[in-house]
Amino acid sequence: MDLITIIAEKMVFGGNSIGKFEGKTVFIPYAVPGEKLEVRIVSESSKKDYDIAEIVNIVEKSDKRVVPECRYYGICGGCNMMHIAEDEQKKIRKEMLIELFANNGISLNGEEVKVLSGKSTGYRARFQLNNGGLCEKKGNKVVDIKKCLCAENPVNEYLSKNEINSRPKGRVQLFGSEKLVSENDKVIIASNEERKTAPAIVGKKNKKLKIKQNHYFSGTIESPENTACVELDGEKIWFDVRGFFQSNLEVFEKTGQLIREQLGSGKNVLDMYAGCGSISVFLSKSFENITLVEHNRDALVFAEKNLAGKKHISYGLSGETWANTCSTQVTFDAAVIDPPRSGMEKAVLEYLKTSDIPVLACLSCDPATQARDVSFLTKHGYKITGTWLLDFYPNTSHIESLVILRK
Repeated sequence: MDLITIIAEKMVFGGNSIGKFEGKTVFIPYAVPGEKLEVRIVSESSKKDYDIAEIVNIVEKSDKRVVPECRYYGICGGCNMMHIAEDEQKKIRKEMLIELFANNGISLNGEEVKVLSGKSTGYRARFQLNNGGLCEKKGNKVVDIKKCLCAENPVNEYLSKNEINSRPKGRVQLFGSEKLVSENDKVIIASNEERKTAPAIVGKKNKKLKIKQNHYFSGTIESPENTACVELDGEKIWFDVRGFFQSNLEVFEKTGQLIREQLGSGKNVLDMYAGCGSISVFLSKSFENITLVEHNRDALVFAEKNLAGKKHISYGLSGETWANTCSTQVTFDAAVIDPPRSGMEKAVLEYLKTSDIPVLACLSCDPATQARDVSFLTKHGYKITGTWLLDFYPNTSHIESLVILRK
């Protein structure tokens, strides 16, 4: 197809810049907003209202364009913003966040949206390796990574000392950090083998609710070889590397401290979608009692370990089930809600609407669903008093965010 000349107008959620050609939207990977480009359409469909193009020539280059330092940039499926200056990256990610909220009828003051960030390289502790390497951007080919600019030093030491053929086969989880509580190895590698399930611990059940609460749930038997412990904010946090845990420990520690600061102190706090209780560990310094709700009972096994000695109650339930059956038992002074990408369940939103919890800390790894949920809550008495872009993944278009809501 013939080349076309186009101006990249802005970058949208997902990391592609967009421009217009003959009235049709064109997505342009690796463009910088404001650039004039010669591009070739590589994906065209008369049934869709957009095309996808690749850059052939940069006619007018942005002064925000930089040469990526990574030798694998554009090859592996990781970073997609390393060709943009660091400060401009943050500005663009903040603009994406503001636009997503605007699409849901919420006008955020750009000057009031703060950016919580850390190092732009050497920050990432968690990786998924496939046959020893990382998957390429397009296709299933494995890229042999010798050094990742985004990785923490222990990860790169492992990659440099172990040839790809000597690394574990199949899909494995790698976690490496200086913050690992270990005298020796700072890297843990775990395969995704099936986990062994422990029976539910028997105790006094709440006959009225007929729901297994606190210790009344089954979970995995802890595997020492797959168990990691990091020290953050002066506290030890345990988790299984085969489950989810934040990759950027520096920004996560700052986030936990920020949430504690924003929520203040009190008697009862709710940690909805609590995972292994990592946020609850931060809140345990400010609240007397913690209620954790998490459907993944494997994660709750570690939450119990992380909150040992602290007054708490854990529910191995979905947010919907808890909201419909258990939510009337305690009056909360504050709540943290950190849902999956799909956002808060309808029952959870309905509960929050009528709960009169004075302050909510709403975390999200998908600002599009967060904007939808926050829009609902602002229509039912809550007001936004703080918004942060949580810059967990520099050099990428991935956005995580925190919104503080108060009644």
